Amino acid sequence: MSTPSKKVFVASRLPKNTGVSGWVAMLPPRQAKPRLEGHTTTDVVIIGGGFAGLSAARRIMELDPTLHVAVLEAGTIGEAAAGRNSGFIIDLPHEVSSEDYGGDSAAKSRGAIEISRTAIALADAVAQEQGWGAEIFDRCGRYSVAISDEGDQHLVDYAKGLVKLDEKYQLLNAREIAEVTGTNTYTSALFTPGTIMVQPAAYIRGVADSLREPARIYENTPAILLENTGHGWHVKTPQGSLSAGRIILANNGHAASFGFFKSQLLHVFTFASMTREFDPGRLQGQRKWAATPALPMGTTVRRIQGRGGDRILVRSRYTYHHNIEAGAGTLRRAGAKHDQKYQARFPSLTDIPMEFRWGGAMALTWNSVPAFGEIEPGMFAACGCNGVGATKATANGIAAAELLLGVKSRLAEIFSRFDAPKALPRQPFRTIGAKANLAFREWRAGGE
Repeated sequence: MSTPSKKVFVASRLPKNTGVSGWVAMLPPRQAKPRLEGHTTTDVVIIGGGFAGLSAARRIMELDPTLHVAVLEAGTIGEAAAGRNSGFIIDLPHEVSSEDYGGDSAAKSRGAIEISRTAIALADAVAQEQGWGAEIFDRCGRYSVAISDEGDQHLVDYAKGLVKLDEKYQLLNAREIAEVTGTNTYTSALFTPGTIMVQPAAYIRGVADSLREPARIYENTPAILLENTGHGWHVKTPQGSLSAGRIILANNGHAASFGFFKSQLLHVFTFASMTREFDPGRLQGQRKWAATPALPMGTTVRRIQGRGGDRILVRSRYTYHHNIEAGAGTLRRAGAKHDQKYQARFPSLTDIPMEFRWGGAMALTWNSVPAFGEIEPGMFAACGCNGVGATKATANGIAAAELLLGVKSRLAEIFSRFDAPKALPRQPFRTIGAKANLAFREWRAGGE
């Protein structure tokens, strides 16, 4: 009998964070779980302790609480991409227009909504179990806001699409959205009630801490080598190793660091800035609200209510980095753009400076499908979130857990219909094309 062939996958790089996330900085320091030392055996290894990895672990333990699960987080829970998210767990697609809603498009959008609401259901279950208040998990909905005629028309078209999908919404005029935001910048808005707003670093810490034995989390424990032994998997870390029957890759773009999805993942960073606390009396309107832009690649804004005062978060700017690392110069340039957008929207707060600035990585595929499925015997991927990471990565993790355990579900059915990620153009055309496309889309968004 022939011996099964072995395969070895070695990490070419480890994750690096850009700037200090304001979400993390607002929390007490985390008491990290121990790093892995020595050798251990487990049933499932999950690589990545973000939305996808922790959701996969949670779903596995729901389905089979006897399984031993080990989650490896390269750094500290909440300090990587998940804790750099803007905190929108969104239930509806960003792009909806009445012209797009033939039978196929409507079915595709309903599938996307099912995916999102499956993710929200898991998040809601954790929130109820943990007894979180609105400071961590807020069922408040979101506003999509416009500041131009084009943006106004986009919201009207979006609303028509929602009518065909039988989804609830409310259109607001300039005066009505000013009463919410305290600024006269916005010309119209569309409110949808199904979005959940989270404090992402607190949320992801809480999901991690909700896991119970025999699930274990190892922090500051990057996977550096994956070996298919022919009878399972051997995972090497800097101070230890694991033997496991199955693996879930939940490290998004860093799956490419092991050689997976070669030339299929586009590594894009987005950036955020957060003000220092200010007296709530300085800005009229509601003390907490969350708004995404009417046009793609526009500016996301949140007002965050705190005990010592309020803060404004501004997120915009997208840059491509093939090495999955954005430098200080890129962050500085993004911050300058944030300041312009912040001052244009809140002229009464120009003396309130930004206190935190940070970047976060996301992985896109050309055809906007997840990098998902059984990619090696016993290895399952839950990567390629394509933005909206809190929602899509959570769903990816749930679906990967169900696939690993052979569970048939509506989510698994939807994921089974996705195409494989499309190959990206070769270098240098990939870099040239990505940068040109991002620049064009940001230019088209204009003041939005």
